[in-house]
Formats: sequence, structure tokens, C-alpha cells
Amino acid sequence: MQLIILASGRGSRLGTSRTSSKLFLEIYPGKTIFSIISKIFNLFNSVIIVFGYKFFTNKKKVENIKKVKLVRNEKYSTTNMVESLFLSKKKINSSVVIVYSDIVFDLAIIKKIVQIKGSVIPLNKAWQKLWKQRMNKKNIIKDAEDLKTKNGHLISIGNKIKKKLPKSQFMGIIKLTLSDYNKLYKFYKSLKDKRIQFTHFLDKSLSEKVIKLKFKNFDKLWAEIDTSKDLKVAKKIFKNELSNSN
Repeated sequence: MQLIILASGRGSRLGTSRTSSKLFLEIYPGKTIFSIISKIFNLFNSVIIVFGYKFFTNKKKVENIKKVKLVRNEKYSTTNMVESLFLSKKKINSSVVIVYSDIVFDLAIIKKIVQIKGSVIPLNKAWQKLWKQRMNKKNIIKDAEDLKTKNGHLISIGNKIKKKLPKSQFMGIIKLTLSDYNKLYKFYKSLKDKRIQFTHFLDKSLSEKVIKLKFKNFDKLWAEIDTSKDLKVAKKIFKNELSNSN
């Protein structure tokens, strides 16, 4: 099994003064998102990181780590995460766990999904408590995404919330079998849309029955970092180092 970390974006909503990927944001003293995630590298045969913005600066931070393989998205400013995901195609030879670079989460989530057969998407059912610290309800409805599940599977994701908030929210983590990764790669190439958002791509894939995705609900610690306020919230939530044993 392989781990893919999607870290090519600039993260402009956090400000323009940063000199490296959001993957190296400090969450608590001496601990960055990268150093937290690195605790589960032992679960994977290789770790593929896709950088774009400040590629060479980021490269220096990880190039001496044995398991890490780098991919460069030179067109990060005009493409999206889906493009970064499939730039990794030549390095993929097994099932993959895909993780956004701007999330912090209880590592037990990864330990659980790698044990589940097939492709699976972990969802956070305690998301509203977090989001209420990030923004008001009006902005939650505007910024969050709707999703629907049925009979243990995800059936839609990434659409606008109309009135009722969904019970769960996508966390920026997904596990795909090698077969499903390859199916999605071919489907992406057929779309010829380099700017499609990740959840919209998944939704289209599900609606056209390219793959089937199981889901697993979690209520463990998780934070998404898009803005400086989000970073403050994440630091508050993760005051103590995440346990890597439960």
C-alpha cells in the first residue's frame, strides 16, 4: 500500500508570506502537519508527495527521507488536486491512501481504513462542532458540501447544501484500490478538465458508476486549515500531541 499526499497548492487564503507548502505548518511546538503524518509512514511501502508551489524549497525538507518519492505539478496554479493525484500514476503499483496536505487528524483514522477491504472514504460525523469554531452558520452552509450515503456506500458528494446540513463531511482522506485508482485515471483523462475540484470529480465518478465507494464514519479529532483562523482553531484542538497508538 502507498500513501499520496497532495501538497501542490499555494494556499493563498492563508496569506502570501509563506515560503513552503501548508504541509509544513506548525500545529503545536516543534510539530508540523508533515511530522504528524510521518508517524504512519511505516504502514506504507512508499510515500508520494506532490508539490507544486515552492517545489524546490519543499523538496529540501523531505528529500532525505527514505520512503518519500516526489512528484512535481508544474501547472499547480492552473490545475487542481485531481491533476496532482494522477501525475503520480507512474509511481503507483498498489492500493493507495490519499491525504490532503492541509488537514490534521487522529492517525487512528488511517490505521482503521487500511484494514477495510476495497475503496473507502472516511467521513467526520462531528464536523459541525469544528466548523462552528471556524465560521457562522450562513458561511457553513455556503462553504461546506452536501453528501449522501446509502446502504454503506457514498452516493453523492460535493454539491451545494440547500437547507439541511449533512450528518457527515468529507475529511480530505480516501483509500482506493489499485483497480479503482486506474479506473478513475482513465475517467479523468476522458473529461479533459484540469480544474475540476476533487469532490466534484468523485461525485461525477459515482453518478456515472465508474467506481463504488464504501464509507466509514468517525468522530475523532480532525481539522481543516484554509485560513489563518482555521490554523488557530487547529492549534486549539490539537493542544497535545496526537496519540499514534489508539
